[in-house]
Amino acid sequence: MFEINRIIDTDSYKSSHWLQYPPNTTRAFFYLESRGSDRDWNETVFFGLQYLLKNYFLAPLTQGMVEEAREVITAHGLPFNYEGWTNLINKHQGKLPLRIRAVAEGTVVPLHNVLMTVETTDDEFAWVGSWFETQLLRVWYSITVATQSFQIKKDVYKYLSETADDADAEIAFKVHDFGARGVSSQETAAIGGAAHLVNFMGTDTMASLLLHRKFYHAEMAGFSIPAAEHSTITSWGRENEVEAYRNMLKNFAKPDSLVAVVSDSWNIFNAVEKIWGEQLKQEVVDSGATVVIRPDSGEPIEVVSKVAQLLSEKFGYEINSKGYKVLKNVRIIQGDGVNQDSIKAILERLKSEGFSASNIAFGIGGSLLQKVNRDTLKFAYKCSAIITNGELREVYKQPITDSGKNSKRGRLDLIKDENGEFKTVKIETKDDISIENSQLRTVFENGELLTDDNLEAIRERAK
Repeated sequence: MFEINRIIDTDSYKSSHWLQYPPNTTRAFFYLESRGSDRDWNETVFFGLQYLLKNYFLAPLTQGMVEEAREVITAHGLPFNYEGWTNLINKHQGKLPLRIRAVAEGTVVPLHNVLMTVETTDDEFAWVGSWFETQLLRVWYSITVATQSFQIKKDVYKYLSETADDADAEIAFKVHDFGARGVSSQETAAIGGAAHLVNFMGTDTMASLLLHRKFYHAEMAGFSIPAAEHSTITSWGRENEVEAYRNMLKNFAKPDSLVAVVSDSWNIFNAVEKIWGEQLKQEVVDSGATVVIRPDSGEPIEVVSKVAQLLSEKFGYEINSKGYKVLKNVRIIQGDGVNQDSIKAILERLKSEGFSASNIAFGIGGSLLQKVNRDTLKFAYKCSAIITNGELREVYKQPITDSGKNSKRGRLDLIKDENGEFKTVKIETKDDISIENSQLRTVFENGELLTDDNLEAIRERAK
């Protein structure tokens, strides 16, 4: 397995920064924030720091890591603070002299607020807070996926509230993670998939289950159902399409169960109307199962609309308390071309045609876990204060070419004001850790984890 020395897991230019701070700098303070969004999102869902801390920050650094880092970094053409790292190993037994405070995971916080602060705790090691920016800033990914999933959840919940009898009973399984194969690594799948599970309980990304088991005390964080892929249908041959579907019913269609069958290998509309709706209709009804038809090609809005109409004609429907049609015996899952915009458009089309959002679920692949980057929520980790010559000095930047990159100044905290609104404020002294009504918790200090959330509590906050 490829493992990177955690001292080397930083940007190259960090190795010269210990020489660049003002003389007699003894402490440094950093913060994380979302500086805005390139989408119409107004808040973030904080998630994933606990994983990073448990996985990367609790095991002490070793002198062997220091020796390897000196060899690699000096050969790379840069200076290396060999004495500083060796002193850290000896004085702190390899534990990091940092204090990390953060909003509780699952908390929904408006943009432009402090989400996490990092402060050095030993006068000899002010440079350490900047060194670990690269690793700590990676929390942008889990926050961004959790936030995107949350925004989609809000959209789906709106349509369920308008067109379904019990939105709360349905929402957890309305958006399913199909993204494992569309990301760059197993760890990315695990982190992104785990972030999605803050909001929903449906996933095919099994790596995310293991992450929640190991790091968030969730014995089973998500669920799936038997489902066909194209190869298991097309291997029967086009002339035996009905038998391929019948085999799915035989093996998986049990009373009160769900089974999903991709049905567009040749002609989705013929499959729905003639095969499911006529040849296999009675077998579907008699099975007591709910068969979930999956289109997987074509223009999603038009295809889902037509499939819903054909299913309603063949299987019938009931009218719920909101006055919308709910299909009997069957449902639809759309897993192709799915993103936040297409979900809203599909649900709006179904609503306009009298169908409840109860009739459909969505599977999201690449757009859920991969079509995001650090600029989706404009994440930044910035130094905002140092202590030099015993005095607190505010640190900030204010580029005339881009006001959106202005940084905050001073030692910072996050509070709720008298109206219950989040507000980023300054800690006016150099010694206080926090101020009254602080919404940040000390989660890590001097190599020790001080909080240990479970997924259940995180989900409750994210509601």
